[in-house]
Amino acid sequence: MTDTDTRADIASVSLAKPLAGIADELGRSFAEYGFAVVRDHGIPQGLIDKAEEVSKAFFALPDDVKKAYKIEGGGGARGYTPFGTEKAKDADIFDLKEFWHVGRELPQDHALAEYMAPNVWPSEIAEFEATFSELYAAFEKTGLRVLEAIALHLGLERDFFARTVEDGNSVMRLLHYPPLGPDAPEGAIRAAAHGDINTITLLLGAEEAGLELLTRSGEWHPVYAEEGSLVINVGDMLERLTAGTLVSTTHRVVNPKGAGAQRSRYSMPFFLHFRPDYVIEPLETCAQKDGAKVEPAISSHDFLLQRLREINLA
Repeated sequence: MTDTDTRADIASVSLAKPLAGIADELGRSFAEYGFAVVRDHGIPQGLIDKAEEVSKAFFALPDDVKKAYKIEGGGGARGYTPFGTEKAKDADIFDLKEFWHVGRELPQDHALAEYMAPNVWPSEIAEFEATFSELYAAFEKTGLRVLEAIALHLGLERDFFARTVEDGNSVMRLLHYPPLGPDAPEGAIRAAAHGDINTITLLLGAEEAGLELLTRSGEWHPVYAEEGSLVINVGDMLERLTAGTLVSTTHRVVNPKGAGAQRSRYSMPFFLHFRPDYVIEPLETCAQKDGAKVEPAISSHDFLLQRLREINLA
């Protein structure tokens, strides 16, 4: 259907404000659109700039060097995933992107260590490990603050989500959408319509046009983000936990037109996950609402594996 403008509808809030004052604005945006924009999120701009520089340096490496960091049988959970690998659920054509995953590392004797493989780090980029280890920690800190606001909106204790995501299988993705070449498959776009698997996603790099969400009425709407802000969206796990009170919205990244098609696009989403042994079952207060989507209990890990198989990564 025809695209329209949601610039005024999706919440844009400052995380520097008291959470009690912004929780409902965020919650209403997550309930209607599944998306919100946050400013003053606490991730230093200097770290963001450095991460962008290092990410671009990695993706500029020769393909054979990058492919040496592809981990066979790893489901793309760590290291490099080449261009033309990932497909959205039910899509026939692969997405026009390549990416790198950084995840949590736990001691070998940790109870959840079996769920999280060690990271790999490209030796060709000297500052890669230090930069993205720092950014991972910063993303997690900001994500916890957003979850506190969500908890307040849902009428839960402010720290409700802290134990659900402690040592969770969260993943940071460094994304590169190359310039569109003449050999791109017909109908392929940078990221086909999909919903995120995880609890919430925090996205850096959404200032450039292309990100769109699908509204309840079936219209594609652009998502606008101010320079330096984060786009936050609800994932399938949180929708399941809230019995549909908060929605995991289908979204996509469309191909640019004109000169933009000849430029690379870079972004860095952080997929914040529940801990693997956390059982996702609907919150009682959400399950009692009219129209609630009550689904059977499932562990976070089993749900993740189910969805990874659907998108060609497991």
